Amino acid sequence: MRINVFIANATGLSRRAADRAVEDGRVSVNGAPAQPGQQVSDTDQITLGGQPLTASGPTATIMLHKPAGYVVSRRGQGSRTVYDLLPAEHRGLKPVGRLDKDSSGLLLLTNDGQLAHALTHPRYRKTKSYEVELDKPLADEDRQAIEKGVKLSDGLSKLQIKHHDGQHFTVIMSEGRNRQIRRTFAARGYTVTALHRTSFGDYQLPPRLKPGRWQAV
Repeated sequence: MRINVFIANATGLSRRAADRAVEDGRVSVNGAPAQPGQQVSDTDQITLGGQPLTASGPTATIMLHKPAGYVVSRRGQGSRTVYDLLPAEHRGLKPVGRLDKDSSGLLLLTNDGQLAHALTHPRYRKTKSYEVELDKPLADEDRQAIEKGVKLSDGLSKLQIKHHDGQHFTVIMSEGRNRQIRRTFAARGYTVTALHRTSFGDYQLPPRLKPGRWQAV
């Protein structure tokens, strides 16, 4: 297999990040610097940053119904983390994307680097759906402005708004910038009071999956 695939499978890094590691000279194969696109096998001795890598075992992916109040991090710094909700055998999985502490809903965790890359790389434009509640009804002019695009500090933000019902509606987006939905509405004078993710790409949050519970996919 290609060296970037091996690294992605062994570490959970994206293939692009694995390529950068090779280009930066941080990867060696059998004691020699790795080359971009190099073919390797499970019998090769491969290191990243001087640390040996081993071929990954079976991949695992789970979906967690994240409750509000939990952070998506291993270090809660005084807050509860999503890893507190998982059994020991799944605490090595890495989150695919993020949900902020105050948000709830579908969170995918995996050790499959290829899957994480396919879900998060901008090239694939995987859509995500959220149920959103605001502190006041959304005016039509603000809805139109948000769908056309609101300028934020890190670029233009466009959101699709569906099933509009006063203060409650569905938002669909294909980006994943930090707190993007909250910042977009704040730019138009609104506060998001509830944010709940219901889908990510082909994955849907099952109605029967209760907050704080998880299931394998």
